[in-house]
Amino acid sequence: MMPTPFCGAARWLRSALMAIAVLLLAASASFAQLRVVTTTEDLASIAREVGGDKITVAAIAKGYQDPHFVDPKPSFLLAVNRAELLILVGRDLELGWLPSLLTSGRNSRVQPGAAGYLDASMNVKILEIPTGQLTRAMGDVHPQGNPHYWLDPGNGRRIAQAIRDRLSQLHPADRGYFDQRYADFDKRLAAAEARWDAAMAPYGGIKLVTYHRSWPNFMERFKLEVMGYVEPKPGIPPSPAHTIDLIGEMKRQGVKIIVVEPYFDKKTPQAIANQVGGMVVELAPSAGGAPGAETYITLFDYNVRTLVDALRKTTGK
Repeated sequence: MMPTPFCGAARWLRSALMAIAVLLLAASASFAQLRVVTTTEDLASIAREVGGDKITVAAIAKGYQDPHFVDPKPSFLLAVNRAELLILVGRDLELGWLPSLLTSGRNSRVQPGAAGYLDASMNVKILEIPTGQLTRAMGDVHPQGNPHYWLDPGNGRRIAQAIRDRLSQLHPADRGYFDQRYADFDKRLAAAEARWDAAMAPYGGIKLVTYHRSWPNFMERFKLEVMGYVEPKPGIPPSPAHTIDLIGEMKRQGVKIIVVEPYFDKKTPQAIANQVGGMVVELAPSAGGAPGAETYITLFDYNVRTLVDALRKTTGK
């Protein structure tokens, strides 16, 4: 039987529809955003700076939370399961919750050693790397060094470089885009560093106290000295004996400022400040940790502004 014109038209239409479907699939693949999950808001902010509209980013720990302790949620599991790139702080910061999340997430793309697993600490400056034998009596000491390294903007630049390189590896067609985004971030960060350095310059060498050992990179970067901690040892709540000793030492050295993170109880720091005629200053340890500190750069804007205001009040400079 001879094919009818209708049959020929139908075959042509099916072929055309199949061709269009293939083109649409190819287009959707080329424009698909790479799914990124980060363990903190700081890493998420830097990833957004570099990745732009080529990626989507979800952060697990919020800026106002202690990133050492994160309660698991089903949404975290889903995010890890779908992720193409996981970026973590490392240095055991997430040791209490990330390994189980990776195991339960069942995503081979973001397991340690895979291309989709990026430990952001591998090319940054790490402080307080302990030597000798470690015991539980020393408190929550991190064997691989202090993990709060992102609080030095120079390390933020190094994190951005690592993210740029990994995104380029995963999406080589967009390498030029990631290079341009990184260059723009680097330029704005350098301008911000000049602004922060100028604001902090009058206070170089000033001594202060912090609640936890969250700030060595920040203090070294801006030439401030931490002379003591509200915690007698990392992760150990303040005891009456330690508090009395700290008050005495702060009076002897004329130290007036106690820096506290938003997730710690202010009762003991405030009692100490009252005794020495000083003040408690709450700084944001991560992006999103305070209103006006939503991004990596505005995090430093907020902290430098807040700390300079306190230093001006306590020193008269």
